[in-house]
Amino acid sequence: MNIAVLIKQVPDTWSERVLKDADWTLDRDAADAVIDEIDARGVEAALQLVEQHGGEVTVVTMGPDRATESLRKALAMGADKAVHVTDDGLAGSDALQTSAALAAAIGTLSVDLVITGNESTDGRTGSVPSMLAERLGLPQVTSVRSLEIDGTTVRAERVRDGGYSEVTATLPALVSVTEKINEPRYPGFKGIMAAKKKPVTVLGIADLGLDAAGLANAATVVLDAAPRPPKQSGEKVTDDGTGGTQATEFLAAARLI
Repeated sequence: MNIAVLIKQVPDTWSERVLKDADWTLDRDAADAVIDEIDARGVEAALQLVEQHGGEVTVVTMGPDRATESLRKALAMGADKAVHVTDDGLAGSDALQTSAALAAAIGTLSVDLVITGNESTDGRTGSVPSMLAERLGLPQVTSVRSLEIDGTTVRAERVRDGGYSEVTATLPALVSVTEKINEPRYPGFKGIMAAKKKPVTVLGIADLGLDAAGLANAATVVLDAAPRPPKQSGEKVTDDGTGGTQATEFLAAARLI
């Protein structure tokens, strides 16, 4: 079984995320960069499936040169090889363009299953997995919390409001996973050293046959942005015998109960 896992390098959750004043795109140099946590869980899911059924894991990312760091971490976890889609002309691409570029990159591989995170922790559109499945002509199972393969069938538990649904699809397919799927393994020293020798294929716009990409050709753009207002201090409840009532009224007003 050959599995492609999409990963994305994103600003560290604990870093302040800054948009550029010129075009409102994310200033990726302003924060520490890490592999997206949900994507690391996608890599773990792929590694477990290959350990059970054989095959290989290819990690795929789109991003600047710096994104190679995240590819190397996934390779250190145990992935076999990597594809890095990078080109200055792709800077500022929206979800539509990103899905087109990633679909073209995956098209260079022969895979039975594509695994993605259900959304990135920076853009959070949650739309790329479905766009990618449509472009690749694959059945998709989204928001998955557990995953197994039975012959040519992928079986999954799909998270929904108030519970989950059991879903099956025929391979090849695309699955997006949530943070509930597993706990990713930490790369060991042996894995880190081995990752340095694993192959990373670099593809640009010309290699992928794309003719219009990047911010200038994006279908969606950010027109304006403003800093998040400072957090206000909370409401203090003094228990003079009516504390329970006050707390209940406060929660009800905030629609928390």
